[in-house]
Amino acid sequence: MPAAEAPRALLGALELPRTMLEMGSLAASAAYLQLVARGDGHPVIVLPGYTASDESTRLLRQYLSSIGYDARPWNLGRNLGLREAGAFDALHGELERIAERTGKRASLIGWSLGGVHARNLAKRAPRHVRQVISLGSPLGGSQPHADIPSTAIYSRTDGVVAWRLAMEEPSAFTDNIEVYGSHCGLGFNPAVYYAIADRLSQPEGRFERFHRAGWRAAVYGPAELH
Repeated sequence: MPAAEAPRALLGALELPRTMLEMGSLAASAAYLQLVARGDGHPVIVLPGYTASDESTRLLRQYLSSIGYDARPWNLGRNLGLREAGAFDALHGELERIAERTGKRASLIGWSLGGVHARNLAKRAPRHVRQVISLGSPLGGSQPHADIPSTAIYSRTDGVVAWRLAMEEPSAFTDNIEVYGSHCGLGFNPAVYYAIADRLSQPEGRFERFHRAGWRAAVYGPAELH
C-alpha cells in the first residue's frame, strides 16, 4: 500500500469507533443544542447517504423538529443512487408537493451522496429550494445553483470522502464549515447539529458565512482551507 494511502486506510478502519464516540457526545450535548435560535417552521428535507435509509437521519430530523422546523424524510427507501427510472422525478415531485402544501421553500440537507442529490435537486427546482447543506458530500468542485445558499460541512479526518472533494467553491453564496469527526458520525456530531441550526436560522433571502469567534474557534476549523 502506498504511504499516502495509509492515513486514509486508518481513518476508514476507525470509522465505527469514532462514530460511536460522536453518538455519545450528541447525547451529552442534547441540552446545550436546545440553546439555539428557534426555527421559523419552514420545511427541511433530509436526504440519507449511500445505501442508507431515513432511519439513519431520524435523530437529526427529531432535533430539527424540536427546535422549530418542519423536518421531513426523503421517503425513497435506501439511497442506491438516482439512476433508477423515475427516482429523481419522484424526489422532485415530493419537493413540489411540499412547496404547494406549505407555501414555503424547503431547505435541503444531504449526507454524503444525499448532498449530491440535494444539489442536483436545487439546480432542477431552484424556486422551491431555500438553501442546501451537505455533510461530507463528494461535491468534487461542481458548481451549486448560483443564487441558492450552499454550505458544505466536512471533516479533514473523514475516512470515506476526501475532505477537499467535500468543499464548496468560494462564492458569495457558499460556505465551508470544518468539524472534527468521522464520515459516518456526521449525522450524530453535535458540532454538525449546531452548525446546521445556525445555517437554517438565517432569514430567507439573506446569507452570511458561519462565524467562528469565541468558543466556536475551538470547535470548528478555520475558514476556507484550500
